[in-house]
Amino acid sequence: MKTIPYILIATRFILAPIILFLAYFKGEESEFLILILMYFGLLTDIFDGIIARKVGVSSEKLRRLDSQTDLVFWLSLGFAAYFLNPELIKTEWLSILLIFIMEALCYIISIWRFGKETCTHAFLSKMWGLSLLIAFTYLIGFQEAGWAFYLTIVLGLVSHIDVILIVLILPKWQFDIPSSYHAWKIRNGKQRKKTIFFN
Repeated sequence: MKTIPYILIATRFILAPIILFLAYFKGEESEFLILILMYFGLLTDIFDGIIARKVGVSSEKLRRLDSQTDLVFWLSLGFAAYFLNPELIKTEWLSILLIFIMEALCYIISIWRFGKETCTHAFLSKMWGLSLLIAFTYLIGFQEAGWAFYLTIVLGLVSHIDVILIVLILPKWQFDIPSSYHAWKIRNGKQRKKTIFFN
């Protein structure tokens, strides 16, 4: 049981090049399969955290590995959406660039402060992940952006600001911080409560 979280993370990592391969070489005929792999990947993301806590292996190493695998997985879907709908993505390049800049800032600020990448698994970041799921369903499955895309951009901006605040507020590097408010409580010496989300 203790190896299952690692197997689930590895599975999600392996899905990334498969998704890229399908989108680039198979094109539109692979759209439905890519969506299936995306939802399967989300399930692995949900259950790796649940199982890790259940069997007592939710360590810093595991959570950092989970975070970096998430980044690779969602990037693969972003590139897949571009391969399948290049014109649609190009029309929204400014919004997408903004999210990339915010993501880079999170890493730069965290490495500058603590010498490590971010690993907050914050609540707003999880909400952004769900919005990404919906947005990619529209982009890949229906070839349209619509409200789901713009919701994802807004949530992405807000969630990244929250992560940056967490990193700036925390007195030392920690993982699994639900919000900047919780980071503020930690900084002020208040007892950190164990908060369990779906990941």
